Amino acid sequence: MSNQEPDRVPYRFEPTANSAEIRLDFDSIEDGTETGKQVTVAGRLMLRRVQGKLAFGTLQDSGGRIQLFAPAKVTPDFERFCELSLGDWIGVTGEVMKTRKGELSVKVEQWLLLAEARRPFPDKFHGISDPDTRYRQRYLDLWVTPESREVFLLRSRVMSSIRRWLAERGFMEVETPIFHPIPGGAAARPFTTHHNALDQELFLRIAPELYLKRLVVGGFERVFEIGRVFRNEGISTRHNPEFTMLELYQAYADYNDMMALVEELVAHLAVEIHGTTTLTFDGREMDVAPPWRRASMIELIEERTGVRVGLTMAHDELRRIAVDHGVEVRDYYGPGKLILELYEKTVEADLWGPIFVTDYPKEVSPLARDHREVPGLTERFEAVMAGREVANAFSELIDPGDQRDRFEDQAEQLDHGDDEAMPVDEDYLRAMDYGLPPTGGLGIGIDRLIMLLADVQAIRDVVLFPTLRPERLEPSDQPGPPEPPAEPPAPPAEPTA
Repeated sequence: MSNQEPDRVPYRFEPTANSAEIRLDFDSIEDGTETGKQVTVAGRLMLRRVQGKLAFGTLQDSGGRIQLFAPAKVTPDFERFCELSLGDWIGVTGEVMKTRKGELSVKVEQWLLLAEARRPFPDKFHGISDPDTRYRQRYLDLWVTPESREVFLLRSRVMSSIRRWLAERGFMEVETPIFHPIPGGAAARPFTTHHNALDQELFLRIAPELYLKRLVVGGFERVFEIGRVFRNEGISTRHNPEFTMLELYQAYADYNDMMALVEELVAHLAVEIHGTTTLTFDGREMDVAPPWRRASMIELIEERTGVRVGLTMAHDELRRIAVDHGVEVRDYYGPGKLILELYEKTVEADLWGPIFVTDYPKEVSPLARDHREVPGLTERFEAVMAGREVANAFSELIDPGDQRDRFEDQAEQLDHGDDEAMPVDEDYLRAMDYGLPPTGGLGIGIDRLIMLLADVQAIRDVVLFPTLRPERLEPSDQPGPPEPPAEPPAPPAEPTA
């Protein structure tokens, strides 16, 4: 560890290149070559070994890793350089060279400590074996687990690509409130908070849907929002209480248009990220090239169970079928809810897809428009990939009278104990009274989509800082002098270039 005083640490430091740029420009030079080219680099010291009057280090920056070559006769304050700890931030200026063993390097002709690692820093040989530590201390995980860094670089590329793709199709990005006076837009239990100045209970949004449709009423014909939503539900490999949602609304469109949009967008992302529409997830391939299969929920239940259910079936018979297939039935479940629960219990997890599961019962789709051909159903679909819902979309309900009736049905279910049902939103109904044109709406769970594109099985691996149980930090956890760095076995000394 360096003894450099804090007041000697500069307020700024200006690298002239990163490791990736150096490799791009000089990787092809011959072994044992000195280029005469001076660069300034900065990053963390991730490995270090000392062999007499010669030291080697590995500097990691945003572009990757580059070797540091430090001969005692060239490197100032050589002994202090040799005492640096793994994880220390340093800035180095020197000549780009390649050693006789073919390692592209920066000769350490000047160096400066930029920040000390006051806790023991994991090295690349041991990494972080405890998953809980990886999630709690993501700032370490990103340095020592290359796969984690790659996932979040992929995530950033996907987010940028989605925005470009939608903008090219005339969609305008907007921002809507996160605090809602009434929870709505999805079937979920909200988080509540209190605004002191207004003395008002507010809810963290479970979906931006109702505000985005207000904007369609206001004349913005194609809008989208990518943002956090919050649902007070359990934590699992597929669920985090806060997650990222893409929601978009397109005037004059229906759920068929939304299906085309989803399959085209996902195929575009697959090609942009992987160069092909064939993804590999959990060791199994999935081709996301359009067109995807379309099948109704009722058809899929029959395929899986051999039983044809329907909304006109005797209620007792439908309840019996649901119970026989392991559904926990509640007293207030109507036929539509029973069919949805039966589908989720027997079908969804086994759908590899990609597939559009269409035509949901009206009872469980309070914001979707009636099916134009089948009474009691709605024009709603969910896109399912690898046994999980990735997207949910409707031909949007545009009749304010029908919407009021459905809100009131939801409020009754809320009174009966369904804490995911929606209350009546009078302001949204007032907006609908001014006219909502035929509209297609869509929500895509970005985190689940990233999981599929990155081939990771846990949502925590695609969320930088996932929700975790509280951690108690004892005073003994406060920083102290780090342990001496664990060094790999030293190879034979490498001669100077």
